[in-house]
Amino acid sequence: MTAADSAPVAPIGVNHIVLNVRSIEESHQFWTEIVGLRFVGKFRQRPGRKMWFYSGMGPDGLHHHDLALVENPNLPVPPAGWQMWDSPMAINHIAIAYPSREAWLRQLAYLQGKGVKFDRRIDHGMTHSLYLHDPNGYGVELVYELPRDVWEGDIDAALNFAEVRPHEGAELLVDRTDVPVFGTQSRPSN
Repeated sequence: MTAADSAPVAPIGVNHIVLNVRSIEESHQFWTEIVGLRFVGKFRQRPGRKMWFYSGMGPDGLHHHDLALVENPNLPVPPAGWQMWDSPMAINHIAIAYPSREAWLRQLAYLQGKGVKFDRRIDHGMTHSLYLHDPNGYGVELVYELPRDVWEGDIDAALNFAEVRPHEGAELLVDRTDVPVFGTQSRPSN
């Protein structure tokens, strides 16, 4: 091993995630009609087995797919609701990014109009987020990212900032634009 091989190569990000789901049709409806992902294809090489693929962007998106669903009707029944700290699920939650504050607010209004039940809403130091859960109990965080100059001066402080916001009624659609800016305080130690 050379000195160049002594550390892992940093990836550019997560390419996609694959979830096991009890009913692919029910999950398809959630991920397309609620979250807004676009269905892009089906795995056809194993008859009788269902795996469907979804993208978050148009035909010129960043990846071939961002999410895949694999049907497994033998999964345990999910919990009645989602909670950040006491979830029995192996995957706590998946964050889905919207391109702007305006797009995010339009999505929230759309979901509220459909009668979707939300679990919580939080303004974090780097995102504003709405949490809900899919039919399998997976937490889903819908986010828009605040400008980089808001959080890059102290990512640790931004990660530890959380302001609970209303997640029902007209107050759901009130979004602060006067957000805290995190400075250049000392970095966390391991």
